[in-house]
Amino acid sequence: MSSPHLVRRLGTGDAIIIGLGSMVGAGVFAALSPAAAAAGAGLLIGLVIAGIVAFSNATASAQLAAQYPTSGGTYIYGRERLGPWWGFLAGWGFVVGKTASCAAMALTFAAYAAPQVWEKPVAVTAVLALAAVNYRGITRTAGLTRIIVTLVLASLALVVIASLAGEASSPPSSWDWWTGGWYGILQSAGLLFFAFAGYARIATMGEEVRDPQRTIPRAILAALLLAILIYAVVAVSTMLAIGPTGLASTPAPLAQAVTQSGGDWAALPVRIGAAAASLGALLALIAGVGRTGLAMARHNDLPQWLAGVHPRFHVPHHAEVTLAVVVSILVLLTDLRTAIGFSSFGVLLYYLIANAAAITQDDQHRRYPKWLQLVGITGCVVLVTTLPWQAVTGGLAVFAVGIIYRVVRLRRRNPQ
Repeated sequence: MSSPHLVRRLGTGDAIIIGLGSMVGAGVFAALSPAAAAAGAGLLIGLVIAGIVAFSNATASAQLAAQYPTSGGTYIYGRERLGPWWGFLAGWGFVVGKTASCAAMALTFAAYAAPQVWEKPVAVTAVLALAAVNYRGITRTAGLTRIIVTLVLASLALVVIASLAGEASSPPSSWDWWTGGWYGILQSAGLLFFAFAGYARIATMGEEVRDPQRTIPRAILAALLLAILIYAVVAVSTMLAIGPTGLASTPAPLAQAVTQSGGDWAALPVRIGAAAASLGALLALIAGVGRTGLAMARHNDLPQWLAGVHPRFHVPHHAEVTLAVVVSILVLLTDLRTAIGFSSFGVLLYYLIANAAAITQDDQHRRYPKWLQLVGITGCVVLVTTLPWQAVTGGLAVFAVGIIYRVVRLRRRNPQ
């Protein structure tokens, strides 16, 4: 019996908003600080590098999504273009990495919205509440994301205005662009790339987008370019207010920039914006991971129970309920740094496979030159080497578990 299909309800604007909500999330409030610690003012060079790698990956995702407009993203592309094992590795990397990202976003939200003693319970509550929103249907997800993105952009506008309104305490002529050398710049690029990876959420919802061959490529590139522009404006204005050293030394750089510039009036809205950004990223992540889980279950790479689609709301409700439970457990057992480390490894492998799959497409389905995919592959390999060794070791261990799981499952399905 064929699996029920999802319903195409999203237009170009909805898809752009979901992608933008994934990228302009907690990363813009948190990623700038560790990037500055790695590279000083050189984080702006890292931002350019991250943008180039992200753009290359986005063109691969857009090109593949136009040919394969179904749920699953690179899991499907890897299967179709490279073989089942490559698809499994991409899907496993996405599900594991983005499940960790869900926990990271929930913890970030709680850090801004609750006293320290209540952070874990509040984070779990956020996960369960947003999973319930996704459960009710994808149009509700897009509608709520639109509201959240509006709040976040308003908050970031306050940061820029407050930072530029005061006298610049750190003019560009005083910035040290080579604090960490090229390794530090590449490390900052890896950190900032993590924040850009949200455009994949658009591709994973290919089965719910109207006119996907036209809508998905446009939405992916538009959301990415808007996100890069926003990050650049916020990074420059923040460094003008507190300098690269100040940016590196605070866990809440945007709030610090506002306060130091004399904009105490904007501190609370900025905190609210940070909390809203985290919720927006979490909401989009839940939608994307659930649909990749659905695709993997359809192909027997995860338990088939996860392929269930709700008869009324037309969402992969089994996958989303399972995800909510797993993320809640992670929130209770892990911390933010650990969650981000696991996620980064999985995300980079995911896009490495996407670029490799796009290279194999024929001229009929090719929208972009092959050299862009080669840039994407090289960028993913280089950036993964900048990750802390703990993240690399942990990521390899998690992928080993996935490989063993699939080998056992295949042997049980096809006994000798």
